Amino acid sequence: MEPRVVEARPVRDDMARGAPGALCGLGAITSAVDLREDSAMPYTLTNIKQLEDIGRLFNGAPDLEFRAATDALELEASGLAYQRVPPNYRFPYGHTHRTQEEVYVVVAGSGRMKVDDEVIEVKEWDAVRVPPGTWRGYEAGPEGLEILVIGAPSLGEGRREDVDGQRDWWAD
Repeated sequence: MEPRVVEARPVRDDMARGAPGALCGLGAITSAVDLREDSAMPYTLTNIKQLEDIGRLFNGAPDLEFRAATDALELEASGLAYQRVPPNYRFPYGHTHRTQEEVYVVVAGSGRMKVDDEVIEVKEWDAVRVPPGTWRGYEAGPEGLEILVIGAPSLGEGRREDVDGQRDWWAD
């Protein structure tokens, strides 16, 4: 049977997650696809670049881009975000997590990451794992830095309780 693409609409309370034919999407930019009409395993498809850009909330460079995909994808056991840091710019905050492990994947550009007291060079397709309790920050090289940030376990509604951040944590 051909895959059935379903136009996205907000999930209703009566659409139990994982039920046959239930929609997983949030908003008009997300679509759910069932491999079979009676499939009990729908998945969520979201274009990350179409999610709201919340980069302005970090009071940094005007073209800093930050798109959180965790809620749009309805992730239950992990988190996902995309960030584009402008050329030669340092992300304005360093942070650490009490329980969440994160992996930073460089999808374009290059730059440097500070992990606790060590500074490392990163380039396209490098992946850096940072365990809980470790401070981290990053800066873009001359062509900018685009990263995917994957975190686990999911922080759910307790996101603020797990993270500690500090503006200008990475100072030369």
